[in-house]
Amino acid sequence: MQAPFDFQKLFELSPNPYMLVDRELRYVTANTAYLRVTASRLENLVGRTLFEAFPHDPDDPNNASSRMLRDSFFRVLTERVPDTLAIIPYRVPRQTDAGVVVEERYWSATHTPLLDGRGEVAFILQHTMDVTELHQLKQAVRDAEVSQDGGPRTQLMGGVLARAQAVQEANRVLDDERRHLRRLFEQAPGFMCSLKGPEHVFELANRSYLQLVGHRDLLGKTVREALPEVAGQGFFELLDRVFTTGEPFVGHNMGLHLQREPGGPLVEAFLDFVYQPVIEADGSVSGIFVQGHDMTAQKRAEDELARHRDHLEVLVRERTRALEESEAERRQAEAALLQAQKMEAVGKLTGGVAHDFNNLLQVVSGNLQLLQRDTVGDSRAQRRLETALGAVERGARLASQLLAFARRQPLAPTALNLGRLVRDMDDLLRRALGEDVEVETVIAGGLWNTSVDRNQLENVILNLAINARDAMDGRGKLTIEAGNAMLDDHYAMLHQEVTAGQYVLLAISDTGSGMTQEVMERAFEPFFTTKPEGRGTGLGLSMVYGFVKQSGGHVKIYSELGHGTSIKIYLPRTFQAAVQPAEPGPGQVEGGTETILVVEDDAAVRATVVEVLTELGYRVLKAHDGQSALAVIQSGLPVDLLFTDVVMPGPVRSPELARQAKAHLPDLEVLFTSGYTENAIVHGGRLDPGVSLLSKPYRREDLARKIRALLRGREQRLAAKPYRAPTPAPAEAPSKGALRILLVEDDADIRESASELMTDLGHTVLAVESAEAASEALAKEPFDLLFTDVTLPGKSGVVLAREAVRLYPALRIIIASGDSRAVAAEDGQALERVVLLPKPYDLNQMERALEQAAMDAGSSARTRSA
Repeated sequence: MQAPFDFQKLFELSPNPYMLVDRELRYVTANTAYLRVTASRLENLVGRTLFEAFPHDPDDPNNASSRMLRDSFFRVLTERVPDTLAIIPYRVPRQTDAGVVVEERYWSATHTPLLDGRGEVAFILQHTMDVTELHQLKQAVRDAEVSQDGGPRTQLMGGVLARAQAVQEANRVLDDERRHLRRLFEQAPGFMCSLKGPEHVFELANRSYLQLVGHRDLLGKTVREALPEVAGQGFFELLDRVFTTGEPFVGHNMGLHLQREPGGPLVEAFLDFVYQPVIEADGSVSGIFVQGHDMTAQKRAEDELARHRDHLEVLVRERTRALEESEAERRQAEAALLQAQKMEAVGKLTGGVAHDFNNLLQVVSGNLQLLQRDTVGDSRAQRRLETALGAVERGARLASQLLAFARRQPLAPTALNLGRLVRDMDDLLRRALGEDVEVETVIAGGLWNTSVDRNQLENVILNLAINARDAMDGRGKLTIEAGNAMLDDHYAMLHQEVTAGQYVLLAISDTGSGMTQEVMERAFEPFFTTKPEGRGTGLGLSMVYGFVKQSGGHVKIYSELGHGTSIKIYLPRTFQAAVQPAEPGPGQVEGGTETILVVEDDAAVRATVVEVLTELGYRVLKAHDGQSALAVIQSGLPVDLLFTDVVMPGPVRSPELARQAKAHLPDLEVLFTSGYTENAIVHGGRLDPGVSLLSKPYRREDLARKIRALLRGREQRLAAKPYRAPTPAPAEAPSKGALRILLVEDDADIRESASELMTDLGHTVLAVESAEAASEALAKEPFDLLFTDVTLPGKSGVVLAREAVRLYPALRIIIASGDSRAVAAEDGQALERVVLLPKPYDLNQMERALEQAAMDAGSSARTRSA
């Protein structure tokens, strides 16, 4: 029931000093007036005892003033009635013009007990008044009466007049306060009245009360006289009992028949109210304060609703269960929607964070691994690098756990036998848990297979086992069970996210401390942990939850405080045969000589990957986005494997890049990499079929093994194709030595890749991006061969070739174009000594074109600068 007005506000705004102490006489609160007269701050008082805050005499804690004050408080505590100190001298701080000074003042104090539900004193309210001036006035009067001189008496009279005016002003303030309280009383939304004496005579009644009883004349009348129709309904008897016992009465939805209009019929009203006895200082009851609310309209609405509900139940009794199920589904749908919205928000956040964070980790990890190879033999440096790499791995696990909770990690599910996986982890679990934890494994016969990501499931089991060890303080029993389970329609109805069907159950139980209901409700929340600070991230169970949900399963916690916890994971059954995990490859890291195109928008990551792959012996081409990578593919440069980031800027997304690249080069291998895959190559939480992914950050060894495995598969696939007899090679021309080549290509990625290939073939290359730059280069230094694209910014490659041949007749030309007419002049005559390299071309075609141009050029065909 609402209070009729804000007592806290009245307490604070009262001009009279008030403060509240508990049973140990420690300050609980004090109003502004009290803090002003004692020159104190509330934060310096709360929690301290009154005698600590204001010792009357620090040298004599048991002085008379302290004893008077302490005795008054003890009387209130023991007798549970108010106690008054008419006057007591006490030293307190006082604000003066010269600052805060401690001086003895005279006080008049009233101590009122505030009782708890058992009738014991919980707090004591002190109302105190500074009567120092009044005491001094009395002393002055006594001095004046014994004085023979009239002067002091005249001064005394003037002082009395001034104090009388001050008293008058104080009375005016009190009168304003009284009127304000009366307005609050009148305008209160609930009904209120004040009854005096054993006959319950009306002293006050507010507007709401008069409206309740029909605006009849009440004041000065007893309740039996003013409300005769209420007789026999038990309310007068309740008033008598409250007045006699001094105990309040609270009524809820109590029915009352009374006249709502003068002379009108009796109508039924329903009231929530309280009869609060007014206790005097001596403990006697002087009256009763009545406060309440008219609940008639609400009661009638509730009764009408109940009648409709009862009628509906009669008509559709057979549908009762369906309605209950519908309500449960609605609540679960709301909860699922809220959870989905939270997961989506966390997913977007963690996705962006994971992408950037894993890119940073990849740069750090790649350079650390490269540095390891440069510091072989320096054990001190190797230890530091190992420590740094360990930190990178911990950061990667943190990002992976965030993605797992948000259900954004890429999963590669395979059919497996849960019992066999648990047995394979036995040694790992025993090493992780220690000798003091007993591990028992119970595998049911005829266990079904399930399809999940093996590595992630192993992480889940290990995480839960370590959590169980911590809950048991390193000593206890851990039980891991695997069995078949059927979740029926009724269970699925109670758990919105569950689909009824056959599941494989994994249960991990411990004999630890257990969880409270509150902890169980929050156990799967990210970053929630009950471990001490620094002992856990709060992401372990969140990762479990996200992985299970992403795998189409269900997880449930059962726990009893002081007895232990059991976490049950239900994974969907699969009818596929279990797939045995591939044996790990040899420890030696292998490289190769194939050509790899690296597509990465982050320059630092790209540079690190290129360096690692180059060190492994591969020929590496690079591009900063999908569009430039397509240009490299379409240029005809040979590429054996495309290594591309998943999340990249630009119009060409990584899946489209892979599709178009495979269309141009059917035997191309594609390896994706990312710390966050979005939905580009992951759908339904699982990698698309045939997709290979290397998650960031990765180690040099992981990259080398993954690429070697894909290229080895490519070799086997190519070897299985029908054999074609090789075309007899032409007689080998005598070597003309290395050529000095001027390469003209406006696309930066094609220019860089072609330049690297030519350099690998032993030639010296100067690469420029326009015909104008090529003309300047030809004028400055000699070249054997001009290798140019047709379409260039400004002057075309054909025009450039014609001008170059005119100025340097010995210069040989290679034009890369898909149109044989590109080398024809406007008059239809073709350029002489020009080799046309059709696009797209491969490495062998480029090499043959260069050999043909070299044979035509001869060793003396070098140009001279004009």
